Amino acid sequence: MQAARRVAVTGIGVVSPVGIGREAFWQGLLAPQPEGKRCVRDFDPAPYYASPKEVRRADRVSWFATASAVEALEQAGTPGAPPERSAVILGSGVGGIGTFERDVLVHRDKGPRRVSALMVPMMMPNSAAAALSMRFGFQGPCESLATACATGTHCIGYAARLIEWGLCDAALAGGSEAAMTPVATQGFANMKALSSDGRSRPFNAARDGFVLSEGAAVLVLEEWESAQARGARILAEILGSASLADAHHITAPAPGGQGALRCMQAALENAGLAAGEVAHVNAHGTGTPLNDEAEAIAIAELFGLPGPPVAALKGVTGHSLGAAGALEAAAVVLCMQHGRIPPTDGLEEVDPALPAIDVVTGGPRDWTPGPTLSNSFGFGGHNGTLVLGPAR
Repeated sequence: MQAARRVAVTGIGVVSPVGIGREAFWQGLLAPQPEGKRCVRDFDPAPYYASPKEVRRADRVSWFATASAVEALEQAGTPGAPPERSAVILGSGVGGIGTFERDVLVHRDKGPRRVSALMVPMMMPNSAAAALSMRFGFQGPCESLATACATGTHCIGYAARLIEWGLCDAALAGGSEAAMTPVATQGFANMKALSSDGRSRPFNAARDGFVLSEGAAVLVLEEWESAQARGARILAEILGSASLADAHHITAPAPGGQGALRCMQAALENAGLAAGEVAHVNAHGTGTPLNDEAEAIAIAELFGLPGPPVAALKGVTGHSLGAAGALEAAAVVLCMQHGRIPPTDGLEEVDPALPAIDVVTGGPRDWTPGPTLSNSFGFGGHNGTLVLGPAR
């Protein structure tokens, strides 16, 4: 049996509420969480498209994905893989809901004949993946996963496995979300999922819900030896991943963090690592009572106390649903590049009922980059964990 091939990360592109572009994103992660809605402000899609007509024919979720992919490929350079060996694995938890909501109102106010003929291709969840495939001529697997808040993590893990298994040699992988629409936002509010005062508080005693946000991140993944042969700068390595289900409840995590624990254990097994080799955990850390409790219990059971340093970046970024795992994978790579772990903002009072895991607070922490787990746990019981390592 052929050994699994190594997977290099050679490019990162980011659109986020705390910075557009990877450097602005990094600075945003080091700053306090912004006030007000956690939307992407002052974003202009025009530079990423050939014409205003193309802009009008794409939903905001595709704008974010396209901008992220352009930046990622500018950093990576052109992968050496032929088009038919180049994949796009990019998902969205919700898809083009902005287009859908607008056309529902058009149907109501102006009649059915005024509904846009482009509504379906703009709203379908695979629209962003298809757009990237056509934009860059990638003719290999082009697929779009939709696993709620685990989407971005699952897409990166799946793309890495396609390369490991020899089914492709390069991939654009990540997630995009633009679901801060009136109806979607109210739906989350009515189910009591959102923070009551707009503050994100992962692992805080006063946490009562997440802060909805939007954005996208795309990683360029390549077969390691091919990336080296073309002289690419390798930023990090995808060491392993796991995708498992709670099979428990549509929104609540499995009791005692068992789903999160099994997923982290499976990811470490896939990476060929022991728990003691993990240098950092990027927590899903939404700021909801049950999620943070389950994840803290799982981390404590796997690593003991205090365990490796833990950061929950949603304290700053908010929760971008299907894009969250991709944004956090990009953040982990940036942590490795800068040798620092951003703090968990909004954690003024650690919940004394939670295990005393080592959550980074107060300011960034210097560290020696090593194997890192990045967790994502989505509605429906979808669990995903990536294992990333520094380039060596």
